[in-house]
Amino acid sequence: MDPKRELTSVDLAALVGELGAYEGAKVDKAYLYGDDLLRLKMRDFDRGRVELILEVGEVKRAHTVAQERVPDAPGRPPQFAMMLRNRLSGADFAGVSQYEFDRILEFVFEREDGTTRIIVELFGQGNVAVTDGEYEVIDSLETVRLKSRTVVPGSRYEFPDTRTNPLTISREAFGHEMEESDTDVVRTLATQLNFGGLYGEEICSRAGVEKGMDIGEADEDVYDRLYEAIERLALDIRNANFEPRLYLERENEDGEDSSDDGGAGEDGDDDANGDDSSPARERVLDATPFPLEERAEYAAEPYDTFLSALDDYFFRLELEDEEEPDPTDQRPDFEEEIAKYERIIEQQRGAIEGFEQEADAMRENAELLYAEYGLVDDILSTIQDARDQDRPWDEIEERFEEGKERGIAAAEAVIDVDGSEGTVTVDVDGEYIDLVAHDGVEQNADRLYTEAKRIAEKKEGALAAIEDTREDLEDAKRRRDEWKADDGEDDDEDDADDESADRDWLAEPSVPIRENEPWYDRFRWFHTSDGYLVIGGRDADQNEELVKKYLEPGDKVLHTQAHGGPVTVLKATDPSEASSSDIELPDSSIAEAAQFAVSYSSVWKDGRYAGDVYAVDADQVTKTPESGEYLEKGGFAIRGDRTYYRDTAVGAVVGIQCEPYTRVIGGPAPAIEGQAETTIELEPGRYAQADAAKRLYRRFRERFADESFVRKIASPDRIQHFMPPGGSRIADD
Repeated sequence: MDPKRELTSVDLAALVGELGAYEGAKVDKAYLYGDDLLRLKMRDFDRGRVELILEVGEVKRAHTVAQERVPDAPGRPPQFAMMLRNRLSGADFAGVSQYEFDRILEFVFEREDGTTRIIVELFGQGNVAVTDGEYEVIDSLETVRLKSRTVVPGSRYEFPDTRTNPLTISREAFGHEMEESDTDVVRTLATQLNFGGLYGEEICSRAGVEKGMDIGEADEDVYDRLYEAIERLALDIRNANFEPRLYLERENEDGEDSSDDGGAGEDGDDDANGDDSSPARERVLDATPFPLEERAEYAAEPYDTFLSALDDYFFRLELEDEEEPDPTDQRPDFEEEIAKYERIIEQQRGAIEGFEQEADAMRENAELLYAEYGLVDDILSTIQDARDQDRPWDEIEERFEEGKERGIAAAEAVIDVDGSEGTVTVDVDGEYIDLVAHDGVEQNADRLYTEAKRIAEKKEGALAAIEDTREDLEDAKRRRDEWKADDGEDDDEDDADDESADRDWLAEPSVPIRENEPWYDRFRWFHTSDGYLVIGGRDADQNEELVKKYLEPGDKVLHTQAHGGPVTVLKATDPSEASSSDIELPDSSIAEAAQFAVSYSSVWKDGRYAGDVYAVDADQVTKTPESGEYLEKGGFAIRGDRTYYRDTAVGAVVGIQCEPYTRVIGGPAPAIEGQAETTIELEPGRYAQADAAKRLYRRFRERFADESFVRKIASPDRIQHFMPPGGSRIADD
């Protein structure tokens, strides 16, 4: 049986209550990985750091994750992440809800300057839409333009058509839905009542109704039993009566399912009795908010919370996906396995450091309470005396405000009074500390010491985990060395280079990352087919910088006749090399630079397919105007003759390079196609740049067997970095 990769409507209904426990947490930062995984880093006063993951790609999920499992932050935040940071930094998490019984979650964040809603669509293609308090779309990962609904920036967010909510349906409406069906009972529950396959079967099992019973054979007694089972399920969800389970499927090494043999057996020791069958391993199958009769045949692990069960489930699922053997791969990718364990160790080290800092902060806060005992005791005694006199919390808060105006030190130290929680936040020597108002100084300090101890215990657990990972790392290295010894592998670098040159990177199950961020990466750039660097400005500031700082003798400068083009410099030498005016640049490189200049100008933006370009030598370009002339920012003056390239055709491709570095590249086809493993050709078209970039990203993911590789190096924002301005379309669409 395939493992679950998408949360069900029942899962989301159960999640809402547990995620709601984090209401009041403050948002620190937002991160976007690829075009489908969003991470929100928050701070909760009771629980400390909270990491929320929202994924809407092939895997669709929403849950918190342990700190040691947080993916490394992307090197360059894309525009979507920057927009979220601007809107959410310092905002309070105000709550989460499920839309009807659909697979849609709405997260609400409040800040003094307004409300932000993040609407997560965990169905179909998946999407994340960010709206203001009135549901006007600020931005979305995907634009939706359907007859039934539209989700585009500037429009009002439209939810999908409402479906039947089986958790709130009346008995009369339930009977009507069942009678309208023309199929069997379980399919009716799955589709008409929107339970889906698993929970449709579960309702039948709990009600003692045959799943395949034709709807025409079902009588009122059958309907009553089914409805009672639904009511019990709904009551468990409303009351958060959960007993989360993570289900495991046993599988022999030859891939044969062995779950129908009764799981692991009573003593969990099936293989100790001399059985010659292949050893079995356990793979994660599902995580549910409560035990299911439909999963009774599988081994199950209990959890305290559904969130923690989901965290473990998807973490283990990802590890299993990474470890899945490829029968076409002749040599295990030990280097990727080793790199994976090294990444995990780094994440675990970061978590340990975070635990240490958090525990130290708790202990320091406890010590501060004793250091300022009189001040803190005065604040707590004031609140306790007022509560003994039945004074409302609002009045207590007003008294502190009045005290601040009179300069009373105890009142000035009070930051916030929360009557709903019975807490007061105080400023003690620059540190904000939450205190339980009905407790004394010693009890509050003890609580902080106890919390520090609990966090320290988490650190011990992380230390044990890091030792386990180190053992896995050493085991991977040992197996790599044994493979080399058995295979007689030659480590000669030239042989390795030949092997890399012959590798089909598109079919590789794991592509190693080789990062390199050159000095010119913030400009537009490409290398010609002859190996010369071409750089272009993205705006007036960069045009100015290119002419002033990077233009050297021997270089060529190209520009379109049309207004609104980049300064394009064909470099004869690298800035780190001695410049020379004796270098003769090839005609092919100049032609490619001319096509680059016209393609990344207003010619493309205007939807035209050709334009005129001129080229001059570096010494013909000056920033010093003649008397009576005026140069705008980013402008320059040309002295002497120009060489024109009339009717230069626009043309741009975006590709993914795997050797010698793994990165997105883009520019004229003759140059890029020889340097990239795969390319996609563009032409002027109707799709906005951001939308076209998302289409390219999906195409690239489809082409590589290792989709995670594409996610790591080629986000839509990174692809957009190499696309011409204005509208585009894929040439072969």
